[in-house]
Amino acid sequence: MKSIKTLAVIIALSVGAKAQVNWNIDASHSKLGFAVTHMMVSETEGKFKVYKGTVSSKSDLDFTDAKIGFTVDAASINTDDEKRDGHLKSPDFFDVAKYPEITFVSKSMKPGKIKGTYTLVGDLTMHGITKPVTLTAIGASKVVKDPYGMERYAFKVTGKLNRKDYGLTWNAALEAGGVAVSDEVRLDIIVEMTKAK
Repeated sequence: MKSIKTLAVIIALSVGAKAQVNWNIDASHSKLGFAVTHMMVSETEGKFKVYKGTVSSKSDLDFTDAKIGFTVDAASINTDDEKRDGHLKSPDFFDVAKYPEITFVSKSMKPGKIKGTYTLVGDLTMHGITKPVTLTAIGASKVVKDPYGMERYAFKVTGKLNRKDYGLTWNAALEAGGVAVSDEVRLDIIVEMTKAK
């Protein structure tokens, strides 16, 4: 009887292992974007150009409690303004010489009320500080195969964070009131993945 139970456990574990799907991030078709309010009247957008990541899911279309890990090169920040980018890399903001990487590690990913949506919770480490963040992930309707035989899937991920929570406190007061840069940062992320073979 004990051997039958042991066999059942082994079979269950082997089925679970086979069901796991591993994905690699295709950085050339993804975007780690963000936006802040500038001078209280407009919006400035930016992105990080260098990053890598992996995702493990239960199946092709079930990302419940998926394991996600991202590593971002902080010095790859780009806002299409060389002077501004230099300021963002300085100790006033990201201090990339001291804190070269930004990382994200998922803690949970739960299905939302609408099919294909998830609430993603994870630890974001930036500027030497780790804080939990909650994001919304919207998945594509299906996995597709590209002309080269690679199976692909994608998510659009959105959320907000307060940059001051990560020690990014620089700002400048405006004569008419208000500040040059908002504390709130809006995240606009597209993640395209290829299934690992």
